[in-house]
Amino acid sequence: MKCDPTLYRAAPPSLAVKPRLIRHLFLPPLVIALMIGLGYIGFWVSEHYGIRSLSENGQRQLELHARAVESEISKYTYLPSLLELESSVSKLLDDPTPETRQTVNDYLEGLNRRSRSRAIYVMDTTGRVLATSNWRDVDSYLGEDLSFRAYFQNAVRGQPGRFYGIGSTNGEPGYYLAHGLEEHGKIIGVAVVKVRLEAMEERWQRARLEAFVSDENGIIILSSDPARRLKSVVPLSDETKEKLARSLQYYWFPLNELQPLARETLAEGVEKLTFPANSELASDEQNITYLAQTRPLSDTPWNFTLLTPLADLRREAINQGILVAVAFALVAFLLIAWNERRKVIATRLAAREALQEANNQLERRITERTTDLRASNERLKGQIRERRQAEETLRRAQDELVQAGKLAAIGQMSTSIAHELNQPLAALRTLSGNTVRFLERGQLDVASTNLKTINELIDRMGRITASLRSFAKRGDDKGQASLGKAVDAALQLLGSRMESAHLHLYRDFKDAQVQIDQTRLEQILVNLIGNALDAMQSQPLPALWLEGEEYDGKYRLRVRDNGHGIDAEARKHLFEPFFTTKPGEQGLGLGLTLSASLAAATGGHLGVEHPASGGTTFVLSLPLVSPTPAEPI
Repeated sequence: MKCDPTLYRAAPPSLAVKPRLIRHLFLPPLVIALMIGLGYIGFWVSEHYGIRSLSENGQRQLELHARAVESEISKYTYLPSLLELESSVSKLLDDPTPETRQTVNDYLEGLNRRSRSRAIYVMDTTGRVLATSNWRDVDSYLGEDLSFRAYFQNAVRGQPGRFYGIGSTNGEPGYYLAHGLEEHGKIIGVAVVKVRLEAMEERWQRARLEAFVSDENGIIILSSDPARRLKSVVPLSDETKEKLARSLQYYWFPLNELQPLARETLAEGVEKLTFPANSELASDEQNITYLAQTRPLSDTPWNFTLLTPLADLRREAINQGILVAVAFALVAFLLIAWNERRKVIATRLAAREALQEANNQLERRITERTTDLRASNERLKGQIRERRQAEETLRRAQDELVQAGKLAAIGQMSTSIAHELNQPLAALRTLSGNTVRFLERGQLDVASTNLKTINELIDRMGRITASLRSFAKRGDDKGQASLGKAVDAALQLLGSRMESAHLHLYRDFKDAQVQIDQTRLEQILVNLIGNALDAMQSQPLPALWLEGEEYDGKYRLRVRDNGHGIDAEARKHLFEPFFTTKPGEQGLGLGLTLSASLAAATGGHLGVEHPASGGTTFVLSLPLVSPTPAEPI
């Protein structure tokens, strides 16, 4: 179906410029403003419903942990009244003799151990402690006057004494339960049980629960966060602070107020609190917001508060807001793109005819150029064939040069090899003749020894010829080589020269598998070590160092000598073909050139260093087959 170009005809420039300018100026700020607005609405809705869900879950947690606190407190309420049943306690209150006091002390000590309370003690009606379970301790309550304590004043009037405070003797916090001991309807003393409630704090901390308990004065007496303990959740007047200080209920603690940065009441007993980051309660780099849910504890004037962090909820709400904003931006982008595409259609339809005409002209030109390209392509193929033939010829020439270098090295070593073979042959001639005579004489032991020696000499000659055959063999273009075996083979070939030169050899390298043919690696090492031996001919104490290291996926082998070194002029032409500083009969000048070429063909490198201490160091770098070298050799 064809479109009518008149439907998409563009307006004249004089009429279209102004609306387009207005659209470009005001549309982006409008889209950004709507993105921010919709993102904030998405954030607010997600946070609102998230807090509602978190509050419902927190209400169940609040009830569960509040009942656990109530159970922990109530399980000791019976203990003070139990002392009314003990006759020795009544006897002590009637006649406080030392024998009776000791009997009651032992009884209270055993009762405290069985009930796992902190301390149990008995006071007379004046508030003097007559017997206590901690009578053995240095900070015992025995003889203390505790009449100022509120729990004693309530119990001596016949009311239950319930009190949380910090001990005036040792400064230890605890929950006190007091009961007036009656006899014939008259109160004759007061029994007190002190309980430590810190175990609940430890359980909260292990469960990663943030909660606290505040007493009737609004002071936090139990908290999962030690920094909140003994802080006030309600403002305290100076008169109240002075009254609490006189009672020593909280010892000498300052009772500072726990002041949030922000407080928002969501429902009865439910608040949203924000604490500052620089307070002693905050540990993050930003302000901390909690959902605080409070419930009174039964049978006590205390309140249990559960704090639920809102950081995860806020992050999720922010993500929801960002998602809404991004979704709106995507929809807006698609609408704008669709509108722009609708406008572009008119331009495309108008340009289609011109494009078709240009296409026709281009096809004609392509037809004309195709013939030229075919001819050029044929010429290029011919050049490629010639290049491949040249590369093949070059490769064969390089292999021939490598082989010629090996044969030249063998020729240079012919004298030392002949010497190596002549010695065993002479020894064989002598030993064989002696063996015949020893056999004729019947000296079989001596003959057997000579035959063993002959076998050893034959093995030695076999190793020499095997090394020569392996060294003279043509190498492959690709392969893997053992550095340790190549070094041993090169040293085997050059052994006689090294012995005659009384060379000191230092080996400090690891055996490694490198990416090069074994015989080609041996060829390189023979050239480098042979050059080092040539350079140390006039050295009275020649020394050769073979040092290696792994670096960046390659293995570097340094061949260092203490010879005369290389002069500055010769360094410029060191790797040039047919350049040599030796006499003509000792070298062709191809050793270093071929060695560098063989190393480069496998992705390696052969370089030279000139130490300040003298001598020359050749550095052979070859790619590793395995990144981890073998054990040191």
